[in-house]
Amino acid sequence: MKFLIDAQLPPSLKNLFISKGFDCLHTLDLDLKNETPDSVINFISINEERVVITKDTDFLKSFLLKKQPYKLILVKLGNTSKNEVINFFQNKFNEIIKRVESESLIFLRQSTSDKV
Repeated sequence: MKFLIDAQLPPSLKNLFISKGFDCLHTLDLDLKNETPDSVINFISINEERVVITKDTDFLKSFLLKKQPYKLILVKLGNTSKNEVINFFQNKFNEIIKRVESESLIFLRQSTSDKV
């Protein structure tokens, strides 16, 4: 399974995925870095079967209308620090991966019950 992390999320999130044995890119790894257009991210996602992880709801619209990107994780954790985002992913990592294996669209939300 391969992932592509969008610009609004910390580059250090990539390290978590790599440490767990996954192929992962951040937009900073791309030629246009964080200025990479959504259309290019979608193209890479489809061609390389990469799951896009983003906060950008434009990807949700694209996914619903065009089935692009390949798979989508939409992060809706509110106003959280980089460390809180990393901690959320660390705590829920196995559950997130399990869901990606069977679902194409995943919403990650912080709730009172702290469910994915």
